[in-house]
Amino acid sequence: MGEPRPGAPVRPVIVLATGNPKKLGEVRAILEPEGFDVLGLDAFDPVPEPEEDAETFAGNARLKARAYAAALGVACLADDSGLCVDALDGAPGVRSARYAGVDGDRETRDGANNAKLLRELRGVPPERRTARFVCAMCLAAPDGTVLAESEGTFEGVIIDEPRGDGGFGYDPLLLLPDEGLTSAELDPAEKNRRSHRGAACRAIAPRLRAAGLVAGG
Repeated sequence: MGEPRPGAPVRPVIVLATGNPKKLGEVRAILEPEGFDVLGLDAFDPVPEPEEDAETFAGNARLKARAYAAALGVACLADDSGLCVDALDGAPGVRSARYAGVDGDRETRDGANNAKLLRELRGVPPERRTARFVCAMCLAAPDGTVLAESEGTFEGVIIDEPRGDGGFGYDPLLLLPDEGLTSAELDPAEKNRRSHRGAACRAIAPRLRAAGLVAGG
């Protein structure tokens, strides 16, 4: 990013604490039209990744936002998101990314997590497969102050096999009954309009403006 031209409006810069390029792309698609520039962790030197050991999505979002803000010396926006399935008493929940306990790249882990979820739901009738994605967001300052928080949800039902090539994680398994499509089959703009992450981004955007974030942190 170069220096702004004299007299040009300065767009607020949001640092999103993620190394997931698909998540970064979704947040950019939502917040850039709101007037923000969004940077990911790839714009900085590597810093230690905090352990996500909170029992709630909001707790993990705070933990990540505070840790990355302190390490980078700039205010950071972090999210924690996952899938909650009613028939599994809310699992995989905050352990969504680690549900199968498999190491490897993101595609490998996603495939293992999806396979485990389908095993756990084997024999569960469609009417009991209600589920939702949940996204909690937190903006924290380098001193640990929480500047803003939000949450969004995305309702659907879990189907028997993955469908669609878009999105990531459990997107191919969450069917939106009114659309007849999974989250992974939605047009990206429609997914952002309806999704848990989209709702959380739009809810927190006014608070991001109030935080006075500008280029350079």
